[in-house]
Amino acid sequence: MEWLNYQHLFYFWTIMREGTITSASIKLRLAQSTVSAQLSQLEDNLGGKLFYRKGRVLKPTDLGMLTYRYADKIFSLGLELMDQVRGRPVAGPISLRVGVVDVVPKSMVKKLLKPALILPEKVNLSCHEGKIAYLLTELALHNLDVVIADAPKPTGIGIKVYNHFLGECGITFFAAPDLAKTLSSPFPQCLNGFPMLLPMKLTALREMLEQWFARHNIRPAITGEFDDNALLTVFGHEGEGVFTAPTAIESEIKRQYQVKIIGRSKTIKENFYAISVDRILKHPAVMAISDTAKHSIFRHSLNV
Repeated sequence: MEWLNYQHLFYFWTIMREGTITSASIKLRLAQSTVSAQLSQLEDNLGGKLFYRKGRVLKPTDLGMLTYRYADKIFSLGLELMDQVRGRPVAGPISLRVGVVDVVPKSMVKKLLKPALILPEKVNLSCHEGKIAYLLTELALHNLDVVIADAPKPTGIGIKVYNHFLGECGITFFAAPDLAKTLSSPFPQCLNGFPMLLPMKLTALREMLEQWFARHNIRPAITGEFDDNALLTVFGHEGEGVFTAPTAIESEIKRQYQVKIIGRSKTIKENFYAISVDRILKHPAVMAISDTAKHSIFRHSLNV
């Protein structure tokens, strides 16, 4: 069994927290040469560099960031242990670092994350938006606790993570009030030739919408295509075209953007996943997100 030298790890952790070897040496009351030597031994043990120089500044490598995440947990738990055995109150919020795939509607993200924010324990939430490949890399490096996505991990990405299905729902079609007044036919035929805002091609929702249009013999007049769902919704609010959102958040969309519901479809399914490095969810905030999604948010869905 390989054992880690926790003294070396503590010196590294102190360097990260203090910012420089000089400041860490002062904090530790050790010579700089001693701290540097201990850092080199830790790097040899881990098999890679923990820092690189950018000018006069030390920056952590990917290995350095991964090591720091673990070191921070280890020594934070150590401090908590001492508080417990000394009878001192244990303070400190739960950290929840969430990656959000950029096509997931912001109102949906808020609804999914809300259960984590009402836990008895205080939760320190940080959200990072981006493309799925980047977010999964950050997840694998333990820079994120979970990724919220509209699809499971793509098969072409060779990162070992686990998909946790949160639920599915149909979609609702919305239009700004003045635009909705110009609809002349029953739904969904009213969409034929009508201005519509769509997600970019090759996204899961776009493919499902195009199949649905074909089944209903509908050819909308596409007035905009977006890879940012929030921007698409803003254009829809301004009356540039009909747009869609998950039925699970239709009341939030209607209230926030003052738009009209013109129809719904249950056959177009939007799926939502929590992706993590754990086969079984362990993080208390992520467990709260998953449980509420399965038993409340996606319990009901509407149909056309």
